[in-house]
Amino acid sequence: MTSTTTATLITQLRAVLDLTNTEIQVAETRIAQARTEAVRRELTENAENGRQRAEVIERAIRDLGGVPEVIGPFLGRLAAVLKAMAEQAQPFDEALLGDLALEHQLLDRARYIKALATVAKEPAVIGLADRLITAHSATVDWLSTVLAEDALGGPAALRRTPFQAAAGSTIRLLNVPVTWSARGIDRALDTARTTPPLLSALLSRGAHAGDVAVKTLAASRDAALETAESVTRREGASGVADAIHSARAAGGVVDPGELPIDDYDDLNVSQAVAAVRELTDPADVRTVVAYEEAHKNRHGIVSAAQTHLASIAQEVAGIR
Repeated sequence: MTSTTTATLITQLRAVLDLTNTEIQVAETRIAQARTEAVRRELTENAENGRQRAEVIERAIRDLGGVPEVIGPFLGRLAAVLKAMAEQAQPFDEALLGDLALEHQLLDRARYIKALATVAKEPAVIGLADRLITAHSATVDWLSTVLAEDALGGPAALRRTPFQAAAGSTIRLLNVPVTWSARGIDRALDTARTTPPLLSALLSRGAHAGDVAVKTLAASRDAALETAESVTRREGASGVADAIHSARAAGGVVDPGELPIDDYDDLNVSQAVAAVRELTDPADVRTVVAYEEAHKNRHGIVSAAQTHLASIAQEVAGIR
C-alpha cells in the first residue's frame, strides 16, 4: 500500500468516525420521539450498534498506523446537540431529511473506503466497509420509510416535538389560502373587488363567521371543532370543513361512528389489529391510531397500525 493510499484511507475512516459519533447522538435524541416501545428499542439498539462500529473504526485506524482524534466524539456530540437545537424551529420533515443526508454521507464514504481498501488489499477494512454499507443502507431505507409515513399523514414511527408540530401547523395554516384559491375563492374575491354589493355581503358573512367562532370557542374543544366543521360545510366552504375534519381526526376527536372500522369500540386487541390491517387508505389508519391513542391507548393496536402504514409507505417510496 502506498503512503498516499494509507493517508487517504485513514482520513476517510476518521471522517466516518466523526460522523458516526454524530449519528449515535442523533439516535439517542430520537429515542424520546419514538411512537412505540418497539421503535424505542430499535433506536436504542441502533445507538449501541453505532458505538460498536465506532470502536471497530478506531481499531482500523490504529491498525493502519493512524491515531483516532480524541476530540472526535466530543465534536460528534456537539454537532448532534446543535442539530437538535436547530430542528426545534424546523418542520418535522426537514429534521428527518437532515438525518437522511447524514446517513447518505456515511453510506457514500463507506463505499469509497471499500474501494480504497480493495486497491490496498486490506481485507479487514473491506469487511468493515461492508458492515458500514449494510448498516447505513438499512438506516437510509428506514428514514425514507418514516418520511413517506409522514407524507401519508402518519402514524410515523417518530413523533414530532411540540415545536415541530407547531411549525407544521403554521405551514399548513399558511397554505390554507392557497387551497381556497384552488377551489375558486380567488375568483370570488376578484369579483368582490369590482362589485361593492358583493363585497358588503362577503364582509357580512365574515362577521357572522366571527360570531360563530366566539360561540364555539366558549364550548369544549371537541364540540368546537365539530361545530366549526358543521358550520363551514353548511356555508359551502367544503375545503375548510375538510381541513377541520382532518384536524379532528388527527387529534382523535371523532365520534365512533366516524371511524373507518365498524363497531370499533367493541373490538378486542386482536380483532382491532386484524381490522386495521385491512385498511388501505393511510388517512383511515391515521384516524384509527389517533382515536386509539386518545381513548384506550392499546399499544398493540398502535404498533400494528404503525407497522401496517410502514408497509404502505415503503411501497409508495419504492423501497421494497
